[in-house]
Amino acid sequence: MTEPLLAITDLAKNFSGVWALNKVQLTVLPGEIHALLGENGAGKSTLLKALAGAQPQTSGDIRFNGELLSPQDSPVERQNRGIVTIYQEFNLLPNMTVAENMFLGRELQRSRLFVDAQAVNQEARTVLEYLQLNIAPTTQVARLSVAQQQMVEIARALTLNARLIVMDEPSAALSDSEVESLHRVVRELKARGVSVIYVTHRLHEVFQLCDRFTVLQDGRYTGSGNVADIDVAGIIRMMVGRDVVFTRRPASETHHQDKPVRLAVKGLCREKPPLDPHGIALDHIGFQVHEGEILGIAGLVGAGRTEVARCLFGADPFTSGEFWLDGQPYQPVDPLHALDQGIALVPEDRKKEGAVLGLSIRNNLSLSSLSSLLRWRYFVDTRREDDLIESYRQALRIKMVDSEQEVRKLSGGNQQKVILARCMALNPRVLIVDEPTRGIDVGTKSEVHQVLFDMAKRGVAVIVISSDLPEVMAISDRIITLSEGRITGELHGDDATEERLMTLMAICHDAQQAA
Repeated sequence: MTEPLLAITDLAKNFSGVWALNKVQLTVLPGEIHALLGENGAGKSTLLKALAGAQPQTSGDIRFNGELLSPQDSPVERQNRGIVTIYQEFNLLPNMTVAENMFLGRELQRSRLFVDAQAVNQEARTVLEYLQLNIAPTTQVARLSVAQQQMVEIARALTLNARLIVMDEPSAALSDSEVESLHRVVRELKARGVSVIYVTHRLHEVFQLCDRFTVLQDGRYTGSGNVADIDVAGIIRMMVGRDVVFTRRPASETHHQDKPVRLAVKGLCREKPPLDPHGIALDHIGFQVHEGEILGIAGLVGAGRTEVARCLFGADPFTSGEFWLDGQPYQPVDPLHALDQGIALVPEDRKKEGAVLGLSIRNNLSLSSLSSLLRWRYFVDTRREDDLIESYRQALRIKMVDSEQEVRKLSGGNQQKVILARCMALNPRVLIVDEPTRGIDVGTKSEVHQVLFDMAKRGVAVIVISSDLPEVMAISDRIITLSEGRITGELHGDDATEERLMTLMAICHDAQQAA
């Protein structure tokens, strides 16, 4: 039998009396792609930090290449041993070049005082070409797409002579074509003899890419095996302890055309920001969403979906456009004005724009509704605030130690639930959710869908933006498609298929005009 490259035995981690990990096992063989799976809050991130040397375990052993590793190892010491971790938040300096980032702290020197920039660029170019990446080593990282930055992280890992590369949700923010490129590079790593731990919530990736898998649930080891010996339903049962079924919204709740129009948009235009190389222009966007309706917005990366949401919420300026809210003219000024008018947004990037990570769950959840919790004009009624937090904790099944826990210490799914709860506490007229289940496990995803169904049932007009086409089709009453900043089509209920949506999403306006 092949000796494992990595063997983790009975690993445990305790935080203030709470066991985040309890007797976890993980074995990774040389040159294999190993999927690490589990719901949000299952302990995957804690395990990765212990492996990377970022957090020492409370007990248990980590053996790498047959050697017992010290819990006191630093991240640098683990890197020097050949264990490199690529987190969801990249460790790249945006104002430096690709080559400078790849060799940061290990620069090739021309003399004791001077870096040999030419040699650094040449070494970087060699690695990039090996991975078949069309990225110039002299390009500033800030000018790269998320997918390209991901590839730079992988290239940097190779310069560290990595024997094990840990990838935490590497495909979460990538388009389908970018995911294909990522998979190609990961297979190249395997062919080179490098082992990969691949953390993902996209279960179809496991079957496309991985050799074996390990599942965690509530900080405990559930099981592992060969990918070829299990199906999606089996993995889900191991992850959540139950069968998860994604249901479409009941037909009795999907007839809204006879209900009042809650939000109407006409002629929304936006010029491409001159200083943003990735900015998107909007060209005469127009649509309406009815009371109690769930409207899906689908489009490829760069279609303008997020830009529409931000304009409606007053977060981005626009050139022209007319808006009506419950029949009254509405002009987005800024997010505070939008909130006052009853429009709430769950943004695409929950860590940068959705949650205040350093604040408590209490402060995050009640942040937008403090005015309704005041007593004597200046003091927050903490009893009412406690009742508010507890009601949403139960309704959304938020996993937390207590309401004073920092949001940064929650899993991604529970962070998303806190942001949703904050929006629900406003009793909005319109709720816009941008990528509501990105990076969230299948169990939590179904819970978020149910929250959106419940809000629509209460009369809220819900706008859902998602790159997950099965998700858009499952929860939307009606779907509009965008391409290159323009609306290209509209589909209702059962008329929406992935093929029809993809056809509308891929329309090229330049080609149309040339024809």
